[in-house]
Amino acid sequence: MKATEEMSPRHLKRLQRMLSKTAEYSPRNALGSRWREYHGSNDWKGMLDPLDENLRREVVRYGEFIQAAYHSFHSNPAMSEEGPPSHRHVALPDRYYRVTKSLYATSSINMPKWIDDVAPDLGWMTQRSSWIGYVAVCDDKREIARMGRRDIVISLRGTATCLEWAENMRAQLNDMPEEGQGKPKVECGFLSLFKTEGTHVPSLAESVIEEVKRLMEMYEGETLSITITGHSLGAALALLVANEITTRVPEVPSVAVFSFGGPKVGNKAFGDKITAQGVKVLRIVNSQDVITRVPGMFVSEELEQTIRNSKIGGVLDMFDDNTPLAYSHVGAELRVDTKMSPFLKPDADMACCHDLEAYLHLVDGFLASNCPFRANAKRSLARLMQDQSANVKKLYISKAKALSLNLERQGSFSMSRCLPSPS
Repeated sequence: MKATEEMSPRHLKRLQRMLSKTAEYSPRNALGSRWREYHGSNDWKGMLDPLDENLRREVVRYGEFIQAAYHSFHSNPAMSEEGPPSHRHVALPDRYYRVTKSLYATSSINMPKWIDDVAPDLGWMTQRSSWIGYVAVCDDKREIARMGRRDIVISLRGTATCLEWAENMRAQLNDMPEEGQGKPKVECGFLSLFKTEGTHVPSLAESVIEEVKRLMEMYEGETLSITITGHSLGAALALLVANEITTRVPEVPSVAVFSFGGPKVGNKAFGDKITAQGVKVLRIVNSQDVITRVPGMFVSEELEQTIRNSKIGGVLDMFDDNTPLAYSHVGAELRVDTKMSPFLKPDADMACCHDLEAYLHLVDGFLASNCPFRANAKRSLARLMQDQSANVKKLYISKAKALSLNLERQGSFSMSRCLPSPS
């Protein structure tokens, strides 16, 4: 779309419609007997390009569960060191679900005491244990009937504290404790956050297993699904959660992972193990998001595969599964691109390309890899324009300001209602 001085009436009407809509967009089409297909039973074959309408809505819906985790954490990031954490309220995007368990991740790294002394008001930045997500279950009979099963959601936010960033930097591959030498390996920092026990909270691994077993016992005899969704660091931890559940929980129901902007987590043997255990993984990837290409060698996936397949002496050894940075992705991929959006600048910065709201905006507008952004996209642009104004085309920003003033006077739009979307 050309950035001209004036928009056509059709484009103005479209922009007004997308600004006036709320950000929540939940699917209501009946999935019924096809729910396993939408949960990845066939690895979403034939549903990704072009993108199936119901699957698009499911992907956006699970992304909003992650936004709820971000908002809950940033509303109250501090955690007392005196005793067990108190109850935390999570404003779920879907009224048919209820939160059953809070989840915490603990770093094995200790920050120097002088940091807290210098900046006591930012003590939460150096706390070892932090709230990272929640478990929720669908608790409405009509919604259960619509979806074809009772869904259990495990939602995990991305990196937010200094110690989580420090763990992200620990990029060497470590053997998984229960797997032994020369077998599945995962990133050291991710494993640390997943397995480390806090002073007053169990490890993320133990919390998830305990709650999944409890819910399975509570709803014994019902058709269940377990959906794990996460963004960035949360996407990496989602794979570890899926592996833990399918390894330790007997007769586990269908397990699927919907990850947004996820980095590589482990080696090929880890990916093979996840696949062999029946875990279905759908990776939502923005082609412009560099986080999806790390850790590991800083080359494109296409070049990496070419080198893997090459017979040039010595080069192939760089990608041997025993090397420290021999990472591999797992699962099916839904690839979107910032450049496909008519609203975002084609040279949008790294923060925008990794932003969760930008991901949901791109998924909501995606039709197919060879098609333009869909004209009937339903997701509100308000949050995107608020958080990524520097990356939205100036034409839309200027028109949005004028339109939003008119809409606010009519009582149908308020930027203050839009929650921040952490990058």
